[in-house]
Amino acid sequence: MRLNRFLIGAILLCTGCAPILQQLTLPGQQAQPITGQAPTLTPFRPLAAETAISVLPATELPAAPSEPTATQLAATVDPAAPLPVWVDPLLPEIFRANLTLPPELAVLPAEAGREAGILGLEPGNDRLVSRWIYALVAPFPTQVEGVSSETLRNVWTGAGQSPWGNLALLVDPSTHNMFSAAWGPPAEQAIRILASAELLGEAWKERPSWAIVPFEALEPRWKVLKVDGQSPLRPDFDLNAYPLALPVSLHGEASLADAIYALYGPQSITPLALAVNWRADRLTTLAMTGVTALVRATAFAMERQGIKYPARDIGPLLSSASLTHISNEIPFARNCPFPDPVQSGLRFCSDPRYIALLEEVGTDIVELTGDHFQDWGAEAMLLTLDLYRERGWAYYGGGENLEDARKPYLVEHNGNRLAFIGCNGKGGSYAQAGPDRPGAVTCDFGYLTAEIARLRAEGYLPVATFQHFEYYTYKAQPDQIKDFRALAEAGAVIVSGSQAHQPQAMAFEAGAFIHYGLGNLFFDQYDISLATRQGFIDWHVFYDGRYISTELVPILFVDYARPRFMNEDEKQQLYNAVFSASGW
Repeated sequence: MRLNRFLIGAILLCTGCAPILQQLTLPGQQAQPITGQAPTLTPFRPLAAETAISVLPATELPAAPSEPTATQLAATVDPAAPLPVWVDPLLPEIFRANLTLPPELAVLPAEAGREAGILGLEPGNDRLVSRWIYALVAPFPTQVEGVSSETLRNVWTGAGQSPWGNLALLVDPSTHNMFSAAWGPPAEQAIRILASAELLGEAWKERPSWAIVPFEALEPRWKVLKVDGQSPLRPDFDLNAYPLALPVSLHGEASLADAIYALYGPQSITPLALAVNWRADRLTTLAMTGVTALVRATAFAMERQGIKYPARDIGPLLSSASLTHISNEIPFARNCPFPDPVQSGLRFCSDPRYIALLEEVGTDIVELTGDHFQDWGAEAMLLTLDLYRERGWAYYGGGENLEDARKPYLVEHNGNRLAFIGCNGKGGSYAQAGPDRPGAVTCDFGYLTAEIARLRAEGYLPVATFQHFEYYTYKAQPDQIKDFRALAEAGAVIVSGSQAHQPQAMAFEAGAFIHYGLGNLFFDQYDISLATRQGFIDWHVFYDGRYISTELVPILFVDYARPRFMNEDEKQQLYNAVFSASGW
């Protein structure tokens, strides 16, 4: 079919399109309700060589242009040829790989140049077809948490400096092109352009350093810095308010561009391009925590201040995660005595009422590898499992028998397939699960490594956790290093220590993030040392079937029961200790 007839016919026949198109809104404007049949979104397909189509919510779509007339189209279209479209070769690679141009449009070779195309897909804010999300990043062991957009723009224009002084931003050629179109050409010495494959290695070598990368280029060795308090790793991320969401638009001869945009813009069921490279329905966040033991002085404070008291400051963050992990070492027991804050013995139980605290923080997954799970006998362990099941919580690393305790917990969320597996590294009396006996499961490294490899081969991202030996040191000890690395080399993407009563070192090994110990979440070691008052919540992020990032969230105990988020000085002190112990 000849192009002009196709377009003219489509526009003239689409007399019913205008009311729908007119209800699409520019970013920041309020959308009007659309009556009639609800639109059907294109199903999710992973970004790969095959085409992936994304449809923005109505509040994120631009308004459609006015419809061109048949006379205007006929005057500007060669009836015998498809319309030549030039696609800027410096647009993001994923954007270019996922174009879905109809056969009536012909893509020009990149070397033909912009002037050869009647239409062009380029950076800019004309007929918006896409917004591309970028991240401000630095090497993982970076203490700075974020900057303002004003600071970032000033660095770009040469009017200001980075948090580390006169430090150039690292970018690849595509990112340079996009931000030059949005912000103007950068000042001399403001940026350094490298091939995308070189950015991470160069940034780590040059520390301190920072860079801007497209969201799809994130990987765990980058730390994502907030811009104006916004991070694409958080569930409250506001795409419309994010300064690093850059537009890609359709440019060209006005009447033809308007016609193509009306048919194939982001409001279409067959859009030209991905509307955005970040979607909430492909994102999974995992809040991973350290030791929970609702006993002794912690439990006593809960009785006095309220059962939910320990969650006062950190509860909202934990409950906002897609999945919240709690390593609860203690069984619930109906005959559990009133807590003694100065109890000398190490046989523990928790009142079943205390489960309200775990509800308050949004628990989804409970790790049972702890030393004290069997302290109060089989009846208490089975009661504890029943309490978890009643609430729909998963558990692993312990169970009602050996088979139950060994099996991994498998979960799929927003297309991300995760597998949780764990064990007690001490064994013996600490891990008593047997064929007919409940308890924590002892580590069988032959089984663990084979199971992790199998899960990875089946498309799961394994998260492996330990109750290992407790060391009151920031630095990981040789037996920890050996065992944690074994699970990383088997294919785990995260290996996390649940035993530590103080924060410990981290490492990147065999493609995995290793954290040897997070410290306590809810436990009463307030008066032992500063280190036992410190802790981490690890905020792990998965997107499109990949593990892409971890954000460290430092916490500090204010008393025997309640942690709060650290201030900047407290963070710096903890980061200095832990990053030094990590060899960073």
